[in-house]
Amino acid sequence: MKIPYLRIALVSLLLGSTTACTDKLDLLPTNDITAETVYKTPLGYKQALAKVYSAFALTGNTGGTGSPDIPSQIIADEGNSDFLRLYWNLQELTTDEAAWTWQNDAGVKGLKEMSWSAINPIVNGLYYRSFFQITLCNDFIRQSSDENLSKRGITGTDAENIRKYRAEARFIRAYQYWVLLDIFGNPPFVTENDAIGSGLPKQIQRKDLFAYIESELKAIETTLVAVGQNEYPRVEQSAAWALLARLYLNAEVYTGTAKYTEAITYCNKFKNTTYALHPNYRELTLADNHLNKTENLFMIAYDATYTQNWGGTTYLAHGPAAVPGDISGTSGNWGGLRHTQNFVSLFADPSGNTDLRAQFYTVGQNREMSELYKGTDGYSSSKYRNKTRTGAKAPNADPAGNWTDIDFPLIRFGEIYLIYAEAVLRGGAGGDAATALSYINALRTRAYGGKTTGNITAAQLTLDFILDERGRELYYEAHRRTDLIRFKKFTTASYLWAWKGGVVAGRAVEDKYNLFPIPSNDLSSNPNLVQNKGY
Repeated sequence: MKIPYLRIALVSLLLGSTTACTDKLDLLPTNDITAETVYKTPLGYKQALAKVYSAFALTGNTGGTGSPDIPSQIIADEGNSDFLRLYWNLQELTTDEAAWTWQNDAGVKGLKEMSWSAINPIVNGLYYRSFFQITLCNDFIRQSSDENLSKRGITGTDAENIRKYRAEARFIRAYQYWVLLDIFGNPPFVTENDAIGSGLPKQIQRKDLFAYIESELKAIETTLVAVGQNEYPRVEQSAAWALLARLYLNAEVYTGTAKYTEAITYCNKFKNTTYALHPNYRELTLADNHLNKTENLFMIAYDATYTQNWGGTTYLAHGPAAVPGDISGTSGNWGGLRHTQNFVSLFADPSGNTDLRAQFYTVGQNREMSELYKGTDGYSSSKYRNKTRTGAKAPNADPAGNWTDIDFPLIRFGEIYLIYAEAVLRGGAGGDAATALSYINALRTRAYGGKTTGNITAAQLTLDFILDERGRELYYEAHRRTDLIRFKKFTTASYLWAWKGGVVAGRAVEDKYNLFPIPSNDLSSNPNLVQNKGY
């Protein structure tokens, strides 16, 4: 269960905090709770690890109302300092999958239109939030070195457990550096080996950051807890395999060199494990989705008691326009999130009676997004529902209906089948077309409620089909921007959707928008940094 873990996370908020600003990544906490106090005992280490994890789900730098280094426009809406809401907005609002009604919300205007700049609060907010969590990881990794464990008299089983904690912190740091690699390309770079007070961070080039993430994940691959042996939602070896597979799938974008064979190699590691598709697609994003043990690989745990903020899956359950509270399991909708008609068209039958993944709310909604900031233009989504699979209230139901218990899948097993199939189609070795087809049809059989009527033939399994299938399978899970870039359809005219480039029919935009800009504040405070091309 996730509750004991989140209680530890709550306790961990009493620990010292570090600043998020990237020109201060190597500074000590500013309060009087020192490392010698925090890391004095094995329990202290576990509490500190819980804080590393909880930084995904909580706002501010200690779960409060905002980090001092997150731009003031973000702090004005406390929910916008949540990692997931920031990351999700950049991955989804910039694509065919989502639009947001309220253009006066800080940073929203310009995302759909692809006209953002280096002072966009959502862009800047994610940058600082990712570095905040990297800072926590660096400190934990530094404090859990063998030298420090020995100095503190921690030996035996306790020391071995903490070494596994360290591997988990290294994974989370690698994940956040992957986010920065994918979103910003060439960010500042600091690890636990950078001495305190050693100066401003240097900038790392995208190809070098790729190599670093790859080496880190391979280094911890055998140190992480074995599959099925860790407490939820802590990561296991499978999370490293999955992130490596994703990294390799996008290697040609990141480095110019394709690594599809390597992607297949890491997908193959899931063979003969306990991982399998959870049988019911619509249970993947419910309030008791922590029970989906065969599908969950890396989750952000949310809880209506311990993670109360306006971001996370609270945003994804409340956000969709017009969806009634008795469907979403909340106090009501915010009239915000809507799909473009182009995305809806990926489903031959958008009613959801054929493909269960089509979870559109259409009452009072126009299919066509004729106006970008009109709450009734575009179908809504009921994919995230704060109810259990039996239709009962969430396990930790908030009486006011504000907060959700839905955990968010940063990585889930269904993605592995999609990575394998695409890597085979792109020419990777170590896989075969028959297995790729069987994986896609397994996803579609689940989507069609156990029926094979949606299965495809070998001739139908093309790269264009894979892109569309990823849209159907992974929508609203923060993949779409990355996928469209890999398929060369994000900025180009090869795929247009409503309001791409700021016009109703869509248009091509400059290639510079394949990356987001380094925030102006960091450029001005750190002379080591160079802005991404075109900004």
